[in-house]
Amino acid sequence: MLDILIQSAQYPDYEKGKMVNGDIGIKDGKILKVGRITESAKAIISAEGKIVSPGFIDIHMHEEDFINEGEKYVISEMMLKMGVTTCLGGNCGLQHQSVKTFKESILRLGGSPVNYMLLAGYNSMRTQYEIDRYTNAPKEVIAKISEKMKEEIADGAFGVSFGLEYDPGITFDEVVSVLNDQKDDDIFVSMHYREDSAGSPDAIQEMIKIAKISKKKFQISHLSSCSAMGQMKDALKEINDAIAENPKLDYDTYPYNAFSTHIGSAVFNEGCFERWNKSYESILLTDEPYKNRFCDKELFEKARKEYPEMLAVAFVMNEEEIAAAISNPHGMIASDGIINNGNGHPRAAGTFPRVLGKYVRETKSISMIDALRKMTLEPAKRLGLSKKGQIQEGFDADITIFDPKTIQDGATFEDITIEPTGIDLVLLNGRIALKDGDVINDRLGRFISSKF
Repeated sequence: MLDILIQSAQYPDYEKGKMVNGDIGIKDGKILKVGRITESAKAIISAEGKIVSPGFIDIHMHEEDFINEGEKYVISEMMLKMGVTTCLGGNCGLQHQSVKTFKESILRLGGSPVNYMLLAGYNSMRTQYEIDRYTNAPKEVIAKISEKMKEEIADGAFGVSFGLEYDPGITFDEVVSVLNDQKDDDIFVSMHYREDSAGSPDAIQEMIKIAKISKKKFQISHLSSCSAMGQMKDALKEINDAIAENPKLDYDTYPYNAFSTHIGSAVFNEGCFERWNKSYESILLTDEPYKNRFCDKELFEKARKEYPEMLAVAFVMNEEEIAAAISNPHGMIASDGIINNGNGHPRAAGTFPRVLGKYVRETKSISMIDALRKMTLEPAKRLGLSKKGQIQEGFDADITIFDPKTIQDGATFEDITIEPTGIDLVLLNGRIALKDGDVINDRLGRFISSKF
Protein backbone atom coordinates (compact mmCIF):
# COMPACT_ATOMS: atom_id res chain seq x y z
CA MET A 1 0.00 0.00 0.00
CA LEU A 2 1.19 3.48 -0.88
CA ASP A 3 1.50 6.16 1.76
CA ILE A 4 0.14 8.88 -0.53
CA LEU A 5 -1.43 8.75 -3.98
CA ILE A 6 -1.67 12.00 -5.94
CA GLN A 7 -4.27 11.57 -8.67
CA SER A 8 -4.79 13.50 -11.93
CA ALA A 9 -1.49 15.33 -11.61
CA GLN A 10 -0.06 17.67 -14.21
CA TYR A 11 3.68 17.77 -13.71
CA PRO A 12 6.83 18.82 -15.59
CA ASP A 13 8.63 16.14 -17.59
CA TYR A 14 11.97 17.78 -18.25
CA GLU A 15 13.20 15.01 -20.52
CA LYS A 16 10.20 15.53 -22.82
CA GLY A 17 10.30 19.29 -22.31
CA LYS A 18 6.60 19.60 -21.56
CA MET A 19 3.92 19.26 -18.90
CA VAL A 20 2.39 15.76 -18.75
CA ASN A 21 -0.46 14.08 -16.88
CA GLY A 22 -0.45 11.09 -14.57
CA ASP A 23 -0.72 9.77 -11.02
CA ILE A 24 2.11 9.87 -8.48
CA GLY A 25 2.52 7.19 -5.81
CA ILE A 26 4.62 7.88 -2.72
CA LYS A 27 5.98 5.47 -0.13
CA ASP A 28 8.67 5.79 2.56
CA GLY A 29 9.57 9.32 1.50
CA LYS A 30 10.16 8.40 -2.15
CA ILE A 31 8.24 8.63 -5.41
CA LEU A 32 7.52 4.95 -5.96
CA LYS A 33 5.38 5.08 -9.11
CA VAL A 34 4.48 7.59 -11.82
CA GLY A 35 1.77 7.02 -14.45
CA ARG A 36 -1.59 5.33 -14.19
CA ILE A 37 -1.83 3.91 -10.66
CA THR A 38 -4.60 1.65 -9.35
CA GLU A 39 -2.88 0.65 -6.10
CA SER A 40 -4.54 1.68 -2.83
CA ALA A 41 -3.05 4.30 -0.53
CA LYS A 42 -3.37 5.54 3.05
CA ALA A 43 -4.10 9.05 1.73
CA ILE A 44 -5.43 10.09 -1.66
CA ILE A 45 -4.94 13.64 -2.95
CA SER A 46 -6.75 14.94 -6.02
CA ALA A 47 -4.63 17.33 -8.08
CA GLU A 48 -7.29 18.00 -10.71
CA GLY A 49 -6.62 21.40 -12.28
CA LYS A 50 -3.43 21.84 -10.28
CA ILE A 51 0.27 21.53 -11.06
CA VAL A 52 2.39 19.06 -9.14
CA SER A 53 5.98 20.28 -9.10
CA PRO A 54 9.14 19.03 -7.47
CA GLY A 55 9.64 21.08 -4.32
CA PHE A 56 11.27 24.40 -5.16
CA ILE A 57 14.99 24.65 -4.38
CA ASP A 58 16.30 28.05 -3.30
CA ILE A 59 19.94 28.11 -4.32
CA HIS A 60 20.54 31.53 -2.78
CA MET A 61 19.10 32.59 0.56
CA HIS A 62 20.36 33.61 4.00
CA GLU A 63 19.79 31.14 6.80
CA GLU A 64 18.48 31.56 10.33
CA ASP A 65 20.71 33.46 12.76
CA PHE A 66 20.44 31.14 15.74
CA ILE A 67 23.16 32.94 17.68
CA ASN A 68 21.80 36.49 17.64
CA GLU A 69 18.08 35.85 17.20
CA GLY A 70 17.64 32.67 19.23
CA GLU A 71 16.94 29.10 18.21
CA LYS A 72 13.72 29.65 16.31
CA TYR A 73 12.67 29.36 12.69
CA VAL A 74 11.50 32.43 10.79
CA ILE A 75 12.82 32.66 7.23
CA SER A 76 12.72 28.89 6.65
CA GLU A 77 9.01 28.88 7.56
CA MET A 78 8.53 31.64 4.97
CA MET A 79 10.36 29.42 2.50
CA LEU A 80 8.08 26.47 3.19
CA LYS A 81 4.98 28.62 2.78
CA MET A 82 6.05 29.56 -0.75
CA GLY A 83 6.70 25.95 -1.76
CA VAL A 84 10.44 25.74 -1.09
CA THR A 85 11.65 22.41 0.29
CA THR A 86 15.45 22.80 0.09
CA CYS A 87 17.57 25.92 0.74
CA LEU A 88 21.21 26.90 0.39
CA GLY A 89 22.28 29.50 2.99
CA GLY A 90 25.59 31.18 3.78
CA ASN A 91 25.64 33.24 0.58
CA CYS A 92 27.30 36.60 -0.19
CA GLY A 93 30.19 35.74 2.12
CA LEU A 94 27.82 36.03 5.10
CA GLN A 95 27.55 33.02 7.38
CA HIS A 96 25.61 33.59 10.60
CA GLN A 97 27.17 30.65 12.45
CA SER A 98 29.52 27.76 11.83
CA VAL A 99 28.22 24.63 10.15
CA LYS A 100 28.76 22.69 13.38
CA THR A 101 26.74 25.19 15.42
CA PHE A 102 24.01 25.33 12.77
CA LYS A 103 23.61 21.57 12.67
CA GLU A 104 23.55 21.38 16.47
CA SER A 105 20.74 23.93 16.61
CA ILE A 106 18.70 22.02 14.04
CA LEU A 107 19.14 18.82 16.05
CA ARG A 108 18.07 20.54 19.26
CA LEU A 109 14.99 21.89 17.48
CA GLY A 110 14.09 18.42 16.25
CA GLY A 111 14.56 19.15 12.55
CA SER A 112 13.77 22.18 10.39
CA PRO A 113 10.90 23.41 8.19
CA VAL A 114 13.03 22.80 5.06
CA ASN A 115 16.06 20.80 4.04
CA TYR A 116 19.06 23.04 4.64
CA MET A 117 22.48 23.29 3.03
CA LEU A 118 25.13 25.85 3.99
CA LEU A 119 28.10 27.61 2.45
CA ALA A 120 31.16 28.81 4.33
CA GLY A 121 31.09 32.62 4.22
CA TYR A 122 34.47 34.16 3.49
CA ASN A 123 33.56 37.69 4.60
CA SER A 124 32.32 36.46 7.96
CA MET A 125 35.60 34.65 8.55
CA ARG A 126 37.52 37.73 7.48
CA THR A 127 35.63 39.67 10.15
CA GLN A 128 36.50 37.05 12.77
CA TYR A 129 40.16 37.78 12.07
CA GLU A 130 39.42 41.52 12.52
CA ILE A 131 40.32 42.49 8.96
CA ASP A 132 38.77 45.84 8.08
CA ARG A 133 36.45 45.68 5.08
CA TYR A 134 38.57 48.17 3.13
CA THR A 135 41.92 46.55 4.00
CA ASN A 136 43.86 43.97 2.02
CA ALA A 137 44.34 40.89 4.19
CA PRO A 138 47.93 39.78 4.96
CA LYS A 139 48.97 36.52 3.33
CA GLU A 140 49.31 34.75 6.66
CA VAL A 141 45.71 35.65 7.58
CA ILE A 142 44.42 34.55 4.16
CA ALA A 143 46.11 31.19 4.77
CA LYS A 144 44.39 30.87 8.16
CA ILE A 145 40.98 31.71 6.70
CA SER A 146 41.55 29.22 3.91
CA GLU A 147 42.24 26.50 6.46
CA LYS A 148 39.13 27.50 8.39
CA MET A 149 37.07 27.17 5.23
CA LYS A 150 38.45 23.67 4.72
CA GLU A 151 37.28 22.82 8.24
CA GLU A 152 33.81 24.13 7.47
CA ILE A 153 33.64 22.00 4.31
CA ALA A 154 34.80 18.97 6.31
CA ASP A 155 31.97 19.70 8.77
CA GLY A 156 29.44 19.64 5.93
CA ALA A 157 29.52 23.00 4.13
CA PHE A 158 28.71 22.53 0.45
CA GLY A 159 31.18 25.18 -0.67
CA VAL A 160 32.22 28.77 -0.09
CA SER A 161 30.81 32.23 -0.77
CA PHE A 162 32.24 35.70 -1.24
CA GLY A 163 30.80 39.21 -1.05
CA LEU A 164 33.26 41.41 -2.90
CA GLU A 165 31.07 44.52 -2.77
CA TYR A 166 30.71 44.24 1.00
CA ASP A 167 34.46 44.00 1.65
CA PRO A 168 36.18 46.07 -1.05
CA GLY A 169 39.55 45.12 0.45
CA ILE A 170 39.18 41.57 -0.90
CA THR A 171 41.44 41.45 -3.94
CA PHE A 172 41.25 39.28 -7.03
CA ASP A 173 44.47 37.54 -5.96
CA GLU A 174 43.04 36.88 -2.48
CA VAL A 175 40.01 35.11 -3.92
CA VAL A 176 42.06 33.08 -6.39
CA SER A 177 44.51 32.08 -3.67
CA VAL A 178 41.74 30.82 -1.40
CA LEU A 179 39.94 28.92 -4.15
CA ASN A 180 43.10 27.34 -5.51
CA ASP A 181 43.82 26.14 -1.99
CA GLN A 182 40.52 24.23 -1.99
CA LYS A 183 41.62 21.16 -3.93
CA ASP A 184 38.14 19.72 -4.55
CA ASP A 185 36.96 21.14 -7.88
CA ASP A 186 33.42 19.92 -7.20
CA ILE A 187 32.80 22.37 -4.37
CA PHE A 188 30.33 25.15 -5.05
CA VAL A 189 31.33 28.83 -5.11
CA SER A 190 28.84 31.69 -5.01
CA MET A 191 29.95 35.28 -5.43
CA HIS A 192 28.33 38.63 -4.82
CA TYR A 193 29.92 40.92 -7.43
CA ARG A 194 32.36 43.76 -6.73
CA GLU A 195 30.23 46.62 -8.10
CA ASP A 196 26.80 47.13 -9.63
CA SER A 197 25.31 49.35 -12.39
CA ALA A 198 28.09 51.09 -14.34
CA GLY A 199 30.64 48.87 -12.63
CA SER A 200 28.85 45.63 -13.50
CA PRO A 201 30.63 44.91 -16.81
CA ASP A 202 34.02 44.83 -15.08
CA ALA A 203 32.54 42.96 -12.12
CA ILE A 204 31.09 40.23 -14.34
CA GLN A 205 34.31 39.87 -16.31
CA GLU A 206 36.18 39.49 -13.01
CA MET A 207 33.85 36.70 -11.85
CA ILE A 208 34.04 34.91 -15.19
CA LYS A 209 37.82 35.02 -14.95
CA ILE A 210 37.82 33.71 -11.37
CA ALA A 211 35.47 30.89 -12.38
CA LYS A 212 37.78 29.87 -15.21
CA ILE A 213 40.92 29.96 -13.09
CA SER A 214 39.41 28.18 -10.08
CA LYS A 215 37.73 25.39 -12.13
CA LYS A 216 34.99 25.24 -9.46
CA LYS A 217 31.21 25.26 -9.84
CA PHE A 218 30.74 29.02 -9.88
CA GLN A 219 27.48 30.89 -9.28
CA ILE A 220 27.11 34.61 -10.00
CA SER A 221 24.75 35.78 -7.26
CA HIS A 222 21.51 37.72 -7.85
CA LEU A 223 22.37 39.05 -11.29
CA SER A 224 19.44 41.47 -11.33
CA SER A 225 20.83 43.55 -8.47
CA CYS A 226 24.14 43.76 -10.34
CA SER A 227 23.05 44.65 -13.86
CA ALA A 228 19.37 45.66 -13.95
CA MET A 229 20.29 49.34 -14.06
CA GLY A 230 20.81 49.45 -17.82
CA GLN A 231 23.48 46.76 -18.29
CA MET A 232 21.44 43.54 -18.39
CA LYS A 233 21.49 42.93 -22.15
CA ASP A 234 25.28 43.08 -22.32
CA ALA A 235 25.62 41.15 -19.04
CA LEU A 236 23.51 38.26 -20.30
CA LYS A 237 25.45 38.04 -23.55
CA GLU A 238 28.74 38.04 -21.66
CA ILE A 239 27.54 35.33 -19.27
CA ASN A 240 25.90 33.17 -21.93
CA ASP A 241 29.08 33.23 -23.99
CA ALA A 242 31.14 32.36 -20.91
CA ILE A 243 28.83 29.44 -20.01
CA ALA A 244 29.29 28.05 -23.52
CA GLU A 245 33.02 27.93 -22.79
CA ASN A 246 32.74 26.98 -19.11
CA PRO A 247 29.59 24.96 -18.24
CA LYS A 248 30.48 25.10 -14.53
CA LEU A 249 29.46 28.78 -14.54
CA ASP A 250 25.87 30.00 -14.00
CA TYR A 251 23.85 32.65 -12.16
CA ASP A 252 20.71 33.19 -10.10
CA THR A 253 18.22 36.05 -10.01
CA TYR A 254 15.11 37.21 -8.12
CA PRO A 255 11.86 38.81 -9.39
CA TYR A 256 11.88 42.27 -7.77
CA ASN A 257 13.13 45.67 -8.95
CA ALA A 258 14.68 46.52 -5.58
CA PHE A 259 17.56 44.96 -3.67
CA SER A 260 18.09 44.76 0.09
CA THR A 261 21.10 44.80 2.37
CA HIS A 262 22.30 46.34 5.62
CA ILE A 263 22.16 50.14 5.60
CA GLY A 264 25.71 50.30 6.99
CA SER A 265 27.05 48.26 4.10
CA ALA A 266 29.71 49.58 1.73
CA VAL A 267 27.02 49.30 -0.96
CA PHE A 268 25.65 52.62 0.32
CA ASN A 269 28.98 54.45 0.38
CA GLU A 270 29.35 57.92 -1.12
CA GLY A 271 28.66 57.95 -4.86
CA CYS A 272 26.01 55.22 -4.84
CA PHE A 273 23.14 57.55 -5.78
CA GLU A 274 25.08 59.07 -8.64
CA ARG A 275 25.88 55.55 -9.84
CA TRP A 276 22.21 54.55 -9.76
CA ASN A 277 20.91 57.93 -10.93
CA LYS A 278 18.59 57.88 -7.89
CA SER A 279 18.13 59.88 -4.69
CA TYR A 280 17.83 59.24 -0.94
CA GLU A 281 14.07 58.79 -1.40
CA SER A 282 14.69 55.48 -3.21
CA ILE A 283 15.79 53.88 0.08
CA LEU A 284 13.20 52.24 2.36
CA LEU A 285 14.13 51.27 5.93
CA THR A 286 12.63 48.00 7.19
CA ASP A 287 13.06 47.95 10.96
CA GLU A 288 12.23 50.02 14.02
CA PRO A 289 12.50 52.83 14.89
CA TYR A 290 12.20 53.74 11.18
CA LYS A 291 10.23 50.81 9.81
CA ASN A 292 8.56 51.55 6.44
CA ARG A 293 10.06 55.03 6.21
CA PHE A 294 11.68 56.28 3.02
CA CYS A 295 14.87 58.21 3.56
CA ASP A 296 15.91 61.79 3.12
CA LYS A 297 19.55 62.78 3.49
CA GLU A 298 19.29 63.26 7.25
CA LEU A 299 17.54 59.96 7.96
CA PHE A 300 19.83 58.04 5.60
CA GLU A 301 22.94 59.29 7.38
CA LYS A 302 21.41 58.78 10.83
CA ALA A 303 20.45 55.19 10.08
CA ARG A 304 23.88 54.46 8.60
CA LYS A 305 25.56 55.77 11.76
CA GLU A 306 23.25 54.53 14.50
CA TYR A 307 21.66 51.38 13.03
CA PRO A 308 24.20 49.96 10.54
CA GLU A 309 22.75 46.41 10.80
CA MET A 310 19.24 47.56 9.83
CA LEU A 311 18.08 46.17 6.51
CA ALA A 312 17.20 48.69 3.81
CA VAL A 313 15.51 48.26 0.43
CA ALA A 314 16.83 50.18 -2.59
CA PHE A 315 14.42 50.78 -5.49
CA VAL A 316 17.02 51.24 -8.20
CA MET A 317 16.42 48.50 -10.79
CA ASN A 318 14.49 48.31 -14.10
CA GLU A 319 11.54 45.93 -14.41
CA GLU A 320 12.18 44.94 -18.05
CA GLU A 321 15.71 43.89 -17.14
CA ILE A 322 14.41 41.78 -14.25
CA ALA A 323 12.22 39.91 -16.75
CA ALA A 324 15.18 39.46 -19.11
CA ALA A 325 17.30 37.83 -16.40
CA ILE A 326 14.43 35.51 -15.47
CA SER A 327 13.60 34.45 -19.04
CA ASN A 328 17.17 33.95 -20.27
CA PRO A 329 17.87 30.29 -21.19
CA HIS A 330 20.53 30.08 -18.47
CA GLY A 331 20.13 31.12 -14.85
CA MET A 332 18.06 29.98 -11.89
CA ILE A 333 15.40 31.53 -9.70
CA ALA A 334 16.49 32.30 -6.15
CA SER A 335 15.17 34.55 -3.41
CA ASP A 336 18.29 36.11 -1.89
CA GLY A 337 15.96 36.14 1.11
CA ILE A 338 17.41 37.84 4.17
CA ILE A 339 15.58 39.14 7.22
CA ASN A 340 16.35 40.72 10.59
CA ASN A 341 13.95 39.98 13.45
CA GLY A 342 11.29 38.97 10.93
CA ASN A 343 11.66 42.15 8.88
CA GLY A 344 13.17 42.73 5.45
CA HIS A 345 12.51 42.39 1.73
CA PRO A 346 9.37 40.55 0.46
CA ARG A 347 11.55 38.29 -1.69
CA ALA A 348 12.08 36.19 1.47
CA ALA A 349 8.38 35.30 1.44
CA GLY A 350 7.19 35.71 -2.14
CA THR A 351 9.86 34.98 -4.76
CA PHE A 352 8.67 31.66 -6.21
CA PRO A 353 4.91 32.38 -6.27
CA ARG A 354 5.71 35.80 -7.78
CA VAL A 355 7.57 34.25 -10.70
CA LEU A 356 4.72 31.80 -11.35
CA GLY A 357 1.99 34.41 -10.93
CA LYS A 358 3.50 37.49 -12.53
CA TYR A 359 6.10 36.30 -15.02
CA VAL A 360 4.44 33.04 -16.13
CA ARG A 361 0.72 33.76 -15.94
CA GLU A 362 0.43 37.55 -16.28
CA THR A 363 3.26 38.86 -18.46
CA LYS A 364 4.14 35.50 -20.06
CA SER A 365 7.81 36.39 -19.89
CA ILE A 366 8.66 32.72 -19.36
CA SER A 367 6.82 29.43 -19.86
CA MET A 368 5.62 27.34 -16.94
CA ILE A 369 7.99 24.46 -17.61
CA ASP A 370 11.01 26.75 -17.99
CA ALA A 371 10.17 28.58 -14.78
CA LEU A 372 9.80 25.29 -12.91
CA ARG A 373 13.04 23.99 -14.43
CA LYS A 374 14.87 27.05 -13.07
CA MET A 375 13.34 26.42 -9.62
CA THR A 376 13.84 22.67 -9.39
CA LEU A 377 15.91 20.68 -11.89
CA GLU A 378 18.69 23.21 -12.51
CA PRO A 379 19.45 24.03 -8.85
CA ALA A 380 19.24 20.31 -7.99
CA LYS A 381 21.87 19.53 -10.61
CA ARG A 382 24.05 22.43 -9.48
CA LEU A 383 23.90 21.23 -5.88
CA GLY A 384 24.48 17.58 -6.73
CA LEU A 385 21.07 16.57 -5.40
CA SER A 386 20.67 13.59 -7.69
CA LYS A 387 17.36 12.49 -6.15
CA LYS A 388 15.65 15.87 -6.05
CA GLY A 389 14.27 18.28 -8.63
CA GLN A 390 12.21 15.88 -10.76
CA ILE A 391 8.98 13.90 -10.62
CA GLN A 392 10.47 10.49 -11.34
CA GLU A 393 10.39 7.07 -9.77
CA GLY A 394 13.03 6.73 -7.07
CA PHE A 395 13.28 10.47 -6.42
CA ASP A 396 12.68 12.12 -3.05
CA ALA A 397 9.04 13.02 -2.44
CA ASP A 398 9.65 16.75 -2.00
CA ILE A 399 6.60 18.08 -3.83
CA THR A 400 4.72 21.37 -4.18
CA ILE A 401 1.15 21.39 -5.49
CA PHE A 402 -0.24 24.74 -6.65
CA ASP A 403 -3.04 26.27 -8.66
CA PRO A 404 -1.58 27.94 -11.79
CA LYS A 405 -4.66 30.18 -12.04
CA THR A 406 -4.32 31.70 -8.56
CA ILE A 407 -0.74 31.34 -7.37
CA GLN A 408 0.63 34.76 -6.40
CA ASP A 409 2.97 36.36 -3.91
CA GLY A 410 1.38 38.23 -1.02
CA ALA A 411 4.30 39.85 0.80
CA THR A 412 4.81 43.58 0.18
CA PHE A 413 7.65 45.94 0.94
CA GLU A 414 5.59 47.28 3.83
CA ASP A 415 4.46 43.89 5.19
CA ILE A 416 6.40 40.73 4.41
CA THR A 417 4.15 38.60 6.63
CA ILE A 418 1.38 38.44 4.00
CA GLU A 419 1.48 34.85 2.76
CA PRO A 420 1.29 33.74 -0.87
CA THR A 421 -1.89 32.30 -2.32
CA GLY A 422 -2.51 29.32 -4.57
CA ILE A 423 -0.19 26.80 -2.89
CA ASP A 424 -2.36 23.86 -1.86
CA LEU A 425 0.09 21.35 -0.46
CA VAL A 426 3.78 20.82 0.21
CA LEU A 427 5.28 17.41 0.85
CA LEU A 428 8.69 17.29 2.50
CA ASN A 429 10.48 13.95 2.54
CA GLY A 430 7.18 12.27 1.68
CA ARG A 431 5.12 13.80 4.48
CA ILE A 432 2.66 16.69 4.47
CA ALA A 433 4.45 19.81 5.69
CA LEU A 434 2.00 22.47 4.45
CA LYS A 435 -1.67 22.35 3.53
CA ASP A 436 -3.69 25.29 2.20
CA GLY A 437 -1.05 27.69 3.47
CA ASP A 438 -0.98 26.27 7.01
CA VAL A 439 2.14 24.61 8.40
CA ILE A 440 1.18 21.04 9.35
CA ASN A 441 4.57 19.95 10.63
CA ASP A 442 7.50 22.35 10.61
CA ARG A 443 10.18 19.88 11.70
CA LEU A 444 10.41 17.51 8.74
CA GLY A 445 13.56 18.95 7.17
CA ARG A 446 17.18 18.13 7.84
CA PHE A 447 20.66 19.43 7.23
CA ILE A 448 22.12 18.09 4.00
CA SER A 449 25.86 17.72 4.37
CA SER A 450 28.32 18.10 1.52
CA LYS A 451 29.02 14.42 2.17
CA PHE A 452 25.51 13.33 1.12
